[in-house]
Amino acid sequence: MPIKVAFIGAGSIGFTRKLLSDILTVPEFHDISVSFTDINPRNLDMVYQLCQRDIESNGLNIKIDATLDRRGAFKDANYVINCVRIGMLEAFTYDVEIPLKYGVDQCVGDTLCAGGIMYGQRDIAALEGFCRDIREVAAPGCMLLNYSNPCAMITWYCNKYGGVPTVGLCHGVQGGHKLIAEALGYKKEEIDIICAGINHMTWYISVKHNGEELNDRLLAALEADPHIAETEKVRIDMMKRFGYFSTESNGHLSEYVPWYRKRTGEIMRWIDLSTWINGETGGYLRVCTEGRNWFETDFPNWLKEPPMRYVPEERSEEHGSYIIEALETGRLYRGHFNVVNHGTITNLPEDAIVEVPGYVDTHGINIPRIGDLPMGCAAACMSNITVQRLAVEAAVKGDIMLLRQAMMMDPLVGAVCNTEEIWQMVDEMLIAEAEWLPQYAEEIERAKERWAKAEKEGTLIPPIVTQGAARLHTKTVEEMAQDRAAATANASKADKAH
Repeated sequence: MPIKVAFIGAGSIGFTRKLLSDILTVPEFHDISVSFTDINPRNLDMVYQLCQRDIESNGLNIKIDATLDRRGAFKDANYVINCVRIGMLEAFTYDVEIPLKYGVDQCVGDTLCAGGIMYGQRDIAALEGFCRDIREVAAPGCMLLNYSNPCAMITWYCNKYGGVPTVGLCHGVQGGHKLIAEALGYKKEEIDIICAGINHMTWYISVKHNGEELNDRLLAALEADPHIAETEKVRIDMMKRFGYFSTESNGHLSEYVPWYRKRTGEIMRWIDLSTWINGETGGYLRVCTEGRNWFETDFPNWLKEPPMRYVPEERSEEHGSYIIEALETGRLYRGHFNVVNHGTITNLPEDAIVEVPGYVDTHGINIPRIGDLPMGCAAACMSNITVQRLAVEAAVKGDIMLLRQAMMMDPLVGAVCNTEEIWQMVDEMLIAEAEWLPQYAEEIERAKERWAKAEKEGTLIPPIVTQGAARLHTKTVEEMAQDRAAATANASKADKAH
């Protein structure tokens, strides 16, 4: 029987369109069922129009079921692909702007730090319903392939509390693999890598060419490349201190540790503004805002562009389609996936979500045992796992004390803020994001009372930073129209959404 694949958060133009294209490149999947669901009817319809046109242009007889009815979309699904951003850009803005008032300068704010913690609270509030619907109406054994951030927190929740087998997917390993190969003077396919750690803090513990280990040459190669040396200062410094290169980009990594963004005057020393991901303050928010505004304004022109071609040479490196292909056809696929540890990395907690190598075939996703991470790398991961654990439990229970403690234990928030500032910041973020946090309803009312009292008494802590150390202008639609190609490329990038 043909399988069914459902996309939730299907109004995400980059991920939905590209992932569907990847899946439909597989010949055996030319008769599958596809459903899209989202809470935004306009965005859902725009992405549906583009994807349905792509399907018809490639000669396939598939009719996408685009619906606002989540349970209807999930009915009989074998795979659900999660691309949601709960609270969309409105909540994301709070995630970036409110912490800035307390001196917490984030580049991304979707994985850890203040923004990632609050993003996880919103996601888990919604995931309770997603998982319930999958359990009740999807096909038996339906797998959730999660592309939404914070990846580790979502994957942790769904496997522990949601009752749905869930794999977290990211492309950080592939991106770093390419960079390493280029620095060493090889093609990507000539370098074999093994990564292990946690999402967005995974370590290249082995880098081989023809069986020869090259990790001892890598730091010198990275420093010798002028472009890499200028744009990856955080990653290079982390390799100097820990001995291994990390998967995540300069800007991402800088906010998961306490050393590179805690002093406003030093941030520019570690980042680069040639592209947002190298460390720009609120850079991810800026490009997401520009991309969404451009897509909504320029959509009629997108329908005039050539459709996507479902051909192998245009298939992306995103893991999702290869996992489904391997499970359904038996073709072996090797990748790096986010899964429950279960002893894979022996010096990280059993229940943590780790990012490790895996092999997929009709027998499932098979994870080899890694053993111990290098002690320093494991310690850096543990600093993040502690925050993830607190944040997941806080979200499940609506426990403000656990939420505050997650913020306190966060490496960057803890480096910047004292306990009183953290308490006030949590109240402010809860109040601002109340509509997406039903589990905190009672605590939010108490937070409002505390805020009103402090405001009346004049005891609110005044803002520390208002704009950030490396903030760039968010372009208007008119400004983006001056370079339509660049605006369209930004709006359609799948990697920007993760």
